Amino acid sequence: MSSWRSLVLRIGDKCPEYGTSSDFKEHIETCSGALRRELEHSANDIIPFLLQCAEQLPHKIPLYGTVIGLLNLENEDVVRKIVENIQTNLQDALDSENCDRIRILMRLLTAMMCSKVLQPVSLVVVFETLLSSAATTVDEEKGNPSWQARGDFYVSCILSCLPWGGSEFIEQVPEEIERVMVGIEAYLSIRRRNSDTGLSFFDDDDEESGKVSSEKDFLEDLWDRIQVLSSNGWKLDSVPRPHLSFEAQLVAGRSHEFVPINAPDQPEPLSQLSGVLYGKQKHHAELKYPQRIRRLNIFRAGKTEDMQPIDRFVVEEYLLDVLLFLNGCRKECAAYMVGLPVPFRYEYLMAETIFSQLLLLPQPPFKPIYYTLVIMDLCKALPGAFPAVVAGAVRALFEKIADLDMECRTRLILWFSHHLSNFQFIWPWEEWAYVLDLPKWAPQRVFVQEVLEREVRLSYWDKVKQSVENAPALEELLPPKGTPNFKFTVEEGKERTEEHALSAELSKKVKGRQTAREIISWVEESVFPNHGLEVTLTVVLQTFLDIGSKSFTHLITVLERYGQVIARICHDQDKQIMLMAEVSSFWKNNTQMTAITIDRMMGYRLISNLAIVRWVFSPANIDQFHISDRPWEVLRNAVSKTYNRISDLRKEILSLKKNVVSAEEAAAKAKAELDAAESKLTLVDGEPVLGENPARMKPLKSNAEKTKEEEISLRDSLEAKEALLARALDENEALFLSLYKNFSNVLMERLPEASKAQTLQALKSIQADEMVVDLDESSEMEVDNEKERSKKSQSNGEKANKVYNVGDKEQWCLSTLGYVKAFSRQYASEIWPHIEKLDAEIFTESAHPLFLKAVYSGLGRPVFEVSSS
Repeated sequence: MSSWRSLVLRIGDKCPEYGTSSDFKEHIETCSGALRRELEHSANDIIPFLLQCAEQLPHKIPLYGTVIGLLNLENEDVVRKIVENIQTNLQDALDSENCDRIRILMRLLTAMMCSKVLQPVSLVVVFETLLSSAATTVDEEKGNPSWQARGDFYVSCILSCLPWGGSEFIEQVPEEIERVMVGIEAYLSIRRRNSDTGLSFFDDDDEESGKVSSEKDFLEDLWDRIQVLSSNGWKLDSVPRPHLSFEAQLVAGRSHEFVPINAPDQPEPLSQLSGVLYGKQKHHAELKYPQRIRRLNIFRAGKTEDMQPIDRFVVEEYLLDVLLFLNGCRKECAAYMVGLPVPFRYEYLMAETIFSQLLLLPQPPFKPIYYTLVIMDLCKALPGAFPAVVAGAVRALFEKIADLDMECRTRLILWFSHHLSNFQFIWPWEEWAYVLDLPKWAPQRVFVQEVLEREVRLSYWDKVKQSVENAPALEELLPPKGTPNFKFTVEEGKERTEEHALSAELSKKVKGRQTAREIISWVEESVFPNHGLEVTLTVVLQTFLDIGSKSFTHLITVLERYGQVIARICHDQDKQIMLMAEVSSFWKNNTQMTAITIDRMMGYRLISNLAIVRWVFSPANIDQFHISDRPWEVLRNAVSKTYNRISDLRKEILSLKKNVVSAEEAAAKAKAELDAAESKLTLVDGEPVLGENPARMKPLKSNAEKTKEEEISLRDSLEAKEALLARALDENEALFLSLYKNFSNVLMERLPEASKAQTLQALKSIQADEMVVDLDESSEMEVDNEKERSKKSQSNGEKANKVYNVGDKEQWCLSTLGYVKAFSRQYASEIWPHIEKLDAEIFTESAHPLFLKAVYSGLGRPVFEVSSS
């Protein structure tokens, strides 16, 4: 990398390029000097590289803004080109709805305004353009309030520029910026407050307790932080202001105008402000303009670093930007996260921000493994501070696990087990040994059990057993050793039945490489007529599973080679449910292999997703809904596989449509060339004579035929894929109808009457209200409260008296409702297209209100809404 590139990229870092200096002023002088020398012959390389660095390392934007300001003193034309480039990029970002780019470019413009490169008034015009668009969007007469997410995003972009340039605006254009602030206040008064209970980390019943009306949403909170910043004279610690060191020079530069931008067209107005159409559009708008962060306050206020409200916002922005732009470069990511340009410590805030992204609903921006790796690297980069902060976060979340959203709980289990596997599975388990005294359905006990189960998957049983030796009683929560449970094992002294003989014969046939057709003949001629369906299915399945149990490869080989045999026996849903029962029985000691085997069988079309739903809701599995992740893992895999197949088909169709257009153009071009050549045919004595060379006509004709054939072939492929997609969408509708019908039925059987439990809080307190505590009989039946909890520290290994007062039935309902919400939220994009049918058949007035609240909350649909299209 040439030296000027290194200087631009590494500005502000402690690095060899800048020697031992960590002074921003020196860095800026060195970098701008190097760029000035290169401008004459490298201007076309410098401009895009400088903008790319500013966009992808946005925590350094004040430094890049100052460098551009100093270049403006020497070469106005180059800086004018930079301004024009930013204008083009910002307009493109607005048109393509690239939220991150819009936000970062507006911050860069603000920094350039501070360095006298841009006229403040032209930036105010940008603000007013976006503010006007936002106000129109939420206007009930002219706009479309279902697209409020876009208006909120535009306003948050304006507000988030102010920490970087508020004092300059106030100093240079006080009236104009005051007009913008008044406009924002007016916008906040006409928009709807975002309750978003379906996306909160904790099921704290906000919607029922009335907290929603008093708690601020993200935009209102940001507005308050800016108001506090304004009242503090726009002074903050988290944004460097290097331009002040060069103020005397920068004022001599010429400020450029910024060509006004155009906000994208407004969405079509809605005739009504509720109903299905509003819900669909609101969902679509929130996918396009998602809220970037939902604050997860893990630590008590006194525990976190002491900083101004606006500094917290700025540091969150820095951390999120580093996570966004350096994903895939985990070492660099961790290095930048620990070296932010702020003069205070922020380890606790860093942990809360990363966990808020890992647990973000409906989806984290990146795969959970990315955050796992970043947390590991931060523990290594800050060995004296960060591991303790992470452990504190785990303990704090564990305390609140009963209220944590089910999807967040699952992600936390997966992350924690993976994290421990990278640190020799070391954890002070004795602190949590008390969970054994809790009921088997208590969320803390289930959490420990599921973490241990996942650890076994990542290592082996004896290693995990060894890791809990400080709390040996917890061995009880370890999963069984994952050995198969083969029904036809030949043991000494055990009587061999006919089924044993059949299994041995089938095993011999498989080892003898008999084909699937030969085995089908044997089954249909010798086994089924003499022993019936149940014995046939058990023998064939158990034997195949036994042969496939040696490894994952063995399982795949058996299913590929003999899947037809299974398909012949289990040709309808009822038999497929029997098939899954056999798989579950064979792998009763190994949840992972149960899930993998059923997933593979679905992949080979031996089991339908509808059969899986029916099996998950069979009595044996229903009883485990609140004490094991086993049925939920199978269900998640089935719904995900269906969803992924539809996604793949959509991508293939999109690609084919592009190829069809290209093929049409190629065919038209080839036809035109052939027509042009044929038009040159001349008549001699009434006979056509080729005006062109006959040797050239033949390839032209061949090319025209070939391109036409390719076009027809692609059209046929597109038609076939579209038919497959239509079928898959019908299957998807049937899947969601079946899933929600089952959810509704099992919940209706177990939930108390609506009048007794209208809220989750009421449901939780049913058992506690009924309990009569006899203190003489049981010293462990203490009232659990936060003060008592904080007094009793288990760091000395003593068991604290904890109690979980939610009953078995109530916990079953709470867990199941949590999964209803999680599935609704995760697959909302696939559910909304079928909502009219679901409303008509399942989400009716006769459904239990708590079930409807869970569904509506997951879909982001107002709970009070009367279904209408």
